[in-house]
Amino acid sequence: MAEYRRSPSDLSDARWELVEPILAAWRAERRGPDLDIGRPPDHDLHSLLDAILYVNRTGIPCPYLPEGLGR
Repeated sequence: MAEYRRSPSDLSDARWELVEPILAAWRAERRGPDLDIGRPPDHDLHSLLDAILYVNRTGIPCPYLPEGLGR
């Protein structure tokens, strides 16, 4: 994955460690044990959450997201 410049709205590593197990469990549950087929997800959960927080905190519409924030 390409690196991008961190935004002030990005989660810190310490906060990411708190939410990552919950989001990883959600993703695993959504895929299910029998659905381990197909391609892996395109984006990591940390980048997706950072993009959601960026839009939430700045009000910027999704099409105007900077490169690297979940696009």
